[in-house]
Amino acid sequence: MTDTEDLKRRAAVRALEEVRSGMVLGLGSGSTVAHFLDVLGTALAEGALTDLAGVPTSVHTAREAERLGIPLITLAEHPSLDLTVDGADEVTPDLDLIKGMGGALLREKMVAQASRRLVIIGDERKAVTRLGTVSSLPVEVVDWEWQGHVDYLEQRGAHVIVRTSDGGVPFKSDNGNLILDCRFEGGIDDPRTLDDELHHRAGVVETGLFLGLAAQAILAGTDGLRVIRRNP
Repeated sequence: MTDTEDLKRRAAVRALEEVRSGMVLGLGSGSTVAHFLDVLGTALAEGALTDLAGVPTSVHTAREAERLGIPLITLAEHPSLDLTVDGADEVTPDLDLIKGMGGALLREKMVAQASRRLVIIGDERKAVTRLGTVSSLPVEVVDWEWQGHVDYLEQRGAHVIVRTSDGGVPFKSDNGNLILDCRFEGGIDDPRTLDDELHHRAGVVETGLFLGLAAQAILAGTDGLRVIRRNP
């Protein structure tokens, strides 16, 4: 296990302490959540936790959860979740986030909004003071006339790249949509205004701005774990 993977593992192990038997969980996506699924599956197999069910935020997470023996449920069956554990691409001290570099931003946000608590796990590289300084901002759009969104975003200072898979084929989310990765030189000046403008634009399905949703972040560094909690 690399040093970075070891840090992700530590954050995942700490997040497991937030889980109680009988909970209905939101199961995030990404490389850090993969560690959380692993330790959660082990806790279930060993009987340390019982009577759990999870709502997966991606097809990949659903497959991994099934492989690890984690029971799955849908939001339709249980629209209110006790806790969601997910990763992030950027985390500010106020717990605003950029998410979606794995392409699961829409389902991740739906699950986060259905949760009483959203706990973010990751390594120390995810900590930023200003959103958009390290990560691009993913914006999920329908593929019909998507070029108009590129023009719109570039007028707001973004350098936009259409996400592609191996071989240069346009990446499609689990929902069948395109992802526009938007890089803002120096970061995003006003994330809330940008998020609001994009949500009022027809054809934009979702953005990777997760503002005011996270209750806690667990970030692992070489000097230990840092837990950031939202002020009440």
